[in-house]
Amino acid sequence: MFTRRMADAGCGLLLRYFLSCVLLAALSFSPVQAAEIPSLVTQNGRHALMVDGEPYLILGAQTNNSANYPAALKDVWPTLEKMHANTLSIPVAWEQIEPEEGKFDFSFVDYLVEESRKRGLRLNLLWFATWKNNAPHYAPAWVKLDNKRFPRVVKQDGDTLNSLSPHFRSTLDADKKAFVALMTHLKKIDKKHTVILVQVENEVGTYGSVRDFSPTAQKIFNSPVPDVLVKKLGVKSGTWPEVFGKDADEFFHAYHIAIYVDEIAAAGKAVKPLPMNVNVALRNPFNPGLPGQYSSGGPTDNVIDIWKAAAPHIDMLSPDIYFRDYKAVDKVLELYSRPDNALFVAEIGNDQPFARYFFSTLGYRGIGFAPFGMDDTDYVNYPLGTKTMNDEAIEYFAQNYRLLAPMAREWAKMSFDGKVWGVAEPVDTNATNEKIWNAEATPEEQKAEAVKNAANYTQLLDLGLWDAEVTYGRHMFWIDPPVGNNPSSGGVLIAQLSDNEYLVTGYRARATFKGSAELQGKKYMIDRVEEGHYKDGQWVFERVWNGDQTDWGLNFTSRMHILKVRMATYETQ
Repeated sequence: MFTRRMADAGCGLLLRYFLSCVLLAALSFSPVQAAEIPSLVTQNGRHALMVDGEPYLILGAQTNNSANYPAALKDVWPTLEKMHANTLSIPVAWEQIEPEEGKFDFSFVDYLVEESRKRGLRLNLLWFATWKNNAPHYAPAWVKLDNKRFPRVVKQDGDTLNSLSPHFRSTLDADKKAFVALMTHLKKIDKKHTVILVQVENEVGTYGSVRDFSPTAQKIFNSPVPDVLVKKLGVKSGTWPEVFGKDADEFFHAYHIAIYVDEIAAAGKAVKPLPMNVNVALRNPFNPGLPGQYSSGGPTDNVIDIWKAAAPHIDMLSPDIYFRDYKAVDKVLELYSRPDNALFVAEIGNDQPFARYFFSTLGYRGIGFAPFGMDDTDYVNYPLGTKTMNDEAIEYFAQNYRLLAPMAREWAKMSFDGKVWGVAEPVDTNATNEKIWNAEATPEEQKAEAVKNAANYTQLLDLGLWDAEVTYGRHMFWIDPPVGNNPSSGGVLIAQLSDNEYLVTGYRARATFKGSAELQGKKYMIDRVEEGHYKDGQWVFERVWNGDQTDWGLNFTSRMHILKVRMATYETQ
């Protein structure tokens, strides 16, 4: 018999079912569940790292290699705070998460994500596994001490190198299994996406040999080049020696490392599709030497196209820059800033000369910049970086990040949607101006030397209707020729807001706006220069520059100044 009690019970069950559905629906739309996963977007040959649904500029810092333990992080956080960094690049080692085969320990990852989130920092995790600068040092002992199961590269003379070969499934499968476990754990614990980027391996390649000459490798080398590479490169079919001739050894090694890394990345992305990159131990773009003298098989500038064809799941090939000279650095930035490759300077030296290349990187529409060794763990990699890691060394980079941090999102949007320019002081030392900096030189000698070398400190930028001349080492007042800064440290950033309006900032430089050839014969002038800053995505006006502050160009010192410049033409009759 159907009683009232039964009816009440039924209503209660329906009510509880309804409330549970409402609760589940609410949870499914909660901020944690709805957080948008980071991605790398390419449009019209421009790139943006999308974080929380908007373009993001990595103001990064990478730790020293052995800072990847909870006890060391206390010596990392203060440096990042002083730098005004928004993203930490830090290793996660295979030996750390899988010390025994099949037994995983993610306690460091949990601690790192939690502590980074508390500080409002994002993470770029560096997967140190099969390769870390050629060697398997960060592979667990059960891998790196078992050369039978996990073979190393064999040289042409039969000697064995301390570099794992990319030709053995046993190694690839073990690495991939651990990486998938890491990505699975991230999917579970990082629903807010504190981790925004994952670097797969570290400076892959081989020193000491152009490739693996083991019997296994030789058999593959004498087989036909895979069709996917033949089609992508538009070359004839045949074996590696037949197709690539003298470059066959290096191209073979690059292709097989690339497909190895790509398979790992693809498996990880199948779990959690974060953007993934590979960092590059560079060869000198002007004096490269021979493969094996540099890291053969890595994505050096001569094999970028091979890597792009072989590793479609790798979003970026990211240079590690330790050249100090302007010419080499600028060439590297040009080579790795491509319509099919977003520029991310994954590592750069942490000494004074390197800081100014932040401006060049953004001028090439870079999505990020990360000096290496930014912590207080009592290690420096001089001569690649600074001799002493202290507040002075931190400040070289902190001043740049302070300048961009309040408008990092705005700059990233302008870089993705519009036109931007960035230049760094192009002279490495003031040796050419030795007489100027010599206190014993007469004023006449100093003036003559300055005039002779002025072109060295002058850069011309085509901004459309307008041109900008950037010079370094000038008095604010008057038109004395530029003599450069001592040491070289200047830089300027410009973003176009409209045909006649630009956002301009920089340090230790002068920017002078002039009419382009298109405006030849027309009268023009500065209409208005506003100084201000960005707050919560909005421009906040502070004051107008005029008179002395604009008559001799816009002079940027070591203090922060962000300007909006509006140019105009006018009729004389």
